[in-house]
Amino acid sequence: MKIGVPKEIKVQEYRVGLVPAGVRALVEAGAKVSIQSGAGEGSGISDQAYKEVGATIVPTAEQLWKDNELIIKVKEPIAPEFALIQNEQKLYTYLHLVTAPELTDVLLDKKVTGVAYETVEGPNRSLPLLKPMSEVAGKMSTQVGATYLKKQNGGRGVLLGGVPGVQRGKVTIIGAGIVGTNACKVAVGMGADVTVIDVNVDRLEYLDDIFGNRITTLQSNSFNIEASVKEADLVIGAVLLHGAKAPHLVTRDMIAKMQKGSVIVDVAVDQGGCVETTKATTHEKPTFEIDGVIHYCVANMPGAVAMSSTFALTNATLRYAKKMVEEGFDHLLYKDANFQQGVNTFSGYVTYDAVASALGKEYKPLQDLL
Repeated sequence: MKIGVPKEIKVQEYRVGLVPAGVRALVEAGAKVSIQSGAGEGSGISDQAYKEVGATIVPTAEQLWKDNELIIKVKEPIAPEFALIQNEQKLYTYLHLVTAPELTDVLLDKKVTGVAYETVEGPNRSLPLLKPMSEVAGKMSTQVGATYLKKQNGGRGVLLGGVPGVQRGKVTIIGAGIVGTNACKVAVGMGADVTVIDVNVDRLEYLDDIFGNRITTLQSNSFNIEASVKEADLVIGAVLLHGAKAPHLVTRDMIAKMQKGSVIVDVAVDQGGCVETTKATTHEKPTFEIDGVIHYCVANMPGAVAMSSTFALTNATLRYAKKMVEEGFDHLLYKDANFQQGVNTFSGYVTYDAVASALGKEYKPLQDLL
């Protein structure tokens, strides 16, 4: 199998699809791996480091996309890359198609097999390839929120941990999954007054067991969300529905009731955001204000800590990349039920129901096309 790893071109995206250890594992399994020159620089990995483990360095993106049957990336292809995608190519990356209708059309037109990291499943419907970046984004969300609460950054001037004799900052986390749990870890560590809201009582019980009376847990409903958001200095959106568009749980009316200089970090932005006023931003211009509330909605948050993120990502994604080489892509496509859940597009059709529903596309079960 010929595998290509291009340089990411999304604004200030410094991650790369494979680290040298991953390249070596795939080469030892029998693959030919090409890396676009400079692809690893943002993560502290030189072209020479890739050469030493058996990769071929390719000078241009055009050549890399043209010469390889499987492309391993980090982020979904963006407009300048659409023309580079080859007919019937295989793409293994984060896709987030519910917010990318133009990309979806390209993948369908070119009959690309699009395998999305974020929908490959593990035991009990876990998302093992999404998990490491959710952990990073969750931890970052509290750090970012604390930064924008500083007065010089437009915030209220609140210290999340407070000091003796002064009220602690209030953090409301909506969603108690991987993102929410990691946001909670950092917020509790900072000494903030933390409230976690989720629809799943089992998750709330789990967090209550871990953090005890250091946090407040609330059942998710519009009343509890509105009351908590209104009082919060920092709101973290951590809602995830498998492959689907996130519901708008925080409304514009709720935001209007927040205190000026409060901060919202919507980690669900990749799936459309769980805050009604969310719109995707970049690391170049990460925030905007509505009703005096700072919104941070960067769609590739982990790209800011690329060295940590890249190595964590390869740790998760390499397992299936190796299987593609050792067992054959078609074998996984036909036999591996968890891998099948990752296939969002195949043979000109959307094969993931939630994506088809969000984009108004015809849904075809993968099994019907095999």
